[in-house]
Amino acid sequence: MCNVCGCGEGEARVEGEAHNHVHEGQQIPWALRNPGGNGGGAASGRDLDYGAGPAHAHAPGLSQSRMVQIEQDVLEKNDRYAAENREWLSERGILALNLVSSPGSGKTTLLTRTVTDLAERYPISVVEGDQQTRNDAERLRATGAATVQINTGKGCHLDGHMVGHALERLQPAEHGVVFIENVGNLVCPSSFDLGEDAKVVVLSVTEGEDKPVKYPDMFHRADLMLLNKTDLLPHLDFDKDQCIAYARQVNPDIEVLEVSATTGEGFAAWYEWLEGRRKGRLEHLAGDLELRAARLRAALSENG
Repeated sequence: MCNVCGCGEGEARVEGEAHNHVHEGQQIPWALRNPGGNGGGAASGRDLDYGAGPAHAHAPGLSQSRMVQIEQDVLEKNDRYAAENREWLSERGILALNLVSSPGSGKTTLLTRTVTDLAERYPISVVEGDQQTRNDAERLRATGAATVQINTGKGCHLDGHMVGHALERLQPAEHGVVFIENVGNLVCPSSFDLGEDAKVVVLSVTEGEDKPVKYPDMFHRADLMLLNKTDLLPHLDFDKDQCIAYARQVNPDIEVLEVSATTGEGFAAWYEWLEGRRKGRLEHLAGDLELRAARLRAALSENG
């Protein structure tokens, strides 16, 4: 069951092997929100709101201040792992994208098509997250892409530590792209930095246009929203414009692309976005190398 730490300690596995993840404090529920900071919830009219306190959550027997401290400790540790991942990827000029969504958004189908279409352009590797199965990893491997499976057990998201180990095994090619397909969940993955360059949230038109305001943290932290399964729009009562408005209500800077992983509609724009991000990553690396070279020349000059 997902908690504040969210990892399902003792159950996560990388390619079938145990993943020992050290946590501080207890595990506590993540999604419920609690007003008043008393950890017990409060009623407003006929509603119960457990998310208005400083911890934005509720756990029986824990105060709001204790919950906040536990969450800060867990996230600070995760951030250190994520920073190491980011530096490792940056030194190799690798673009890393964290794909997040709810279950059933079509994320794996979208990723499979993307990997197949772009395989000839640059090296692509995949870190695949799932609670129990290897099904999606096998689909990605069938495309020829190097893929490492992470099973999280009861945990409902990947974390920086897991992804660091996966990168060690994957050894993605320099100057390529790594896709990290997170566990299907619009709540917990929003809080855990994996060292990625950007979060890409995939939302399908079969899910309801109000998902961005129902799960605002995810859309607030995403750089791009891929609105998937647009080929089904003629058959659905889905307000596309309202959905995009909701997304920009919680994140005015979010970019939006409409795609269909089934037909390929909109994928040219998706690939253009990807290429732009990859170019930016390589330009950053080139600038860093030029700076290092200049420093070396200066040092050599000083030494005669």
